[in-house]
Amino acid sequence: MKKQQQSPSAETIATAQKVAAGIKKPGQTKEQTKLIEQGIQKGIEQFKKAQKAKSRDANKAKKKQQKLKAEAAGVDINQDALIAKQANNTILPWALLLISWLGFAGYLALQ
Repeated sequence: MKKQQQSPSAETIATAQKVAAGIKKPGQTKEQTKLIEQGIQKGIEQFKKAQKAKSRDANKAKKKQQKLKAEAAGVDINQDALIAKQANNTILPWALLLISWLGFAGYLALQ
């Protein structure tokens, strides 16, 4: 499958236009300026993609480092979530038992 080409953002277009206008030479045609502008847009887009990739890699490395640190300390990351889930599961049976006994006592009191 082909990836859809995303149109450049308005910010990217404005920045490219500003830079292209700033480096415009005397006697330069509008077509030439447009080509320069497009080249600047592509450069900005590639730079943004590279920065996103660096950010993703840094986040992955950070998460991996945290996981290794937690494993070294003997604490499993999922263990905390499991304990919390088990605590929630123990409340329900006790609450149902209490409600049933109260209902039974109420029934006996009405008779």
